[in-house]
Amino acid sequence: MVQQDSTNGKNQLRVGRLVKAHGLKGALKLELYTDNPERRFHPGAEFTLQVPEASPWHGKDVTVREYRVMNGNPVVFFDDVDDREAAESLVRAILWIDQDDDEVEDNAWFDHQLVGLDVVRDGTVVGRVVRVDHFPAQDLLIVKSGDREVMVPFVEAIVPKVDVALGQVIVTPPPGLFEELPDATDDEDAAPSDAAAASE
Repeated sequence: MVQQDSTNGKNQLRVGRLVKAHGLKGALKLELYTDNPERRFHPGAEFTLQVPEASPWHGKDVTVREYRVMNGNPVVFFDDVDDREAAESLVRAILWIDQDDDEVEDNAWFDHQLVGLDVVRDGTVVGRVVRVDHFPAQDLLIVKSGDREVMVPFVEAIVPKVDVALGQVIVTPPPGLFEELPDATDDEDAAPSDAAAASE
């Protein structure tokens, strides 16, 4: 989870995404980006919504009426969301909450803390973080590697460690993310000789 610097002078935490409507009474299944959902989703908690500008919810907040776990899934009810149709209109919305000044959550960083960090794979620096892009499904670290930008999903399986003090992001990317795969390299190597042969 990434802490994003907001434009209103307050820092906000991204704590969840509304995945799908649940039942007929306005409940929504929740994808959690917080280690402490019971604390975050207490009755009366208010969240800023990140939704497309065309959404009727754009620029609005929601207030938690009830939070519970149903069949192993976190489910949330909001004030004034009383039926399935209203719940459907909130699907894919991302929930942000104002951060207390003295609050720190595990595995959470401000964007500005990540930008400029070296990206290290197997002990070798392979690039540098130039920005963080926030999307509904996940955040992406945009890494400048040589002459290109590489989009690295900011998930624990690929980015197992962030060490701001050392100025490093440790990555364990899948093959091909930072380098061309062997067959692609072979094709590129063959291309110049083909062109040279054609010119002779």
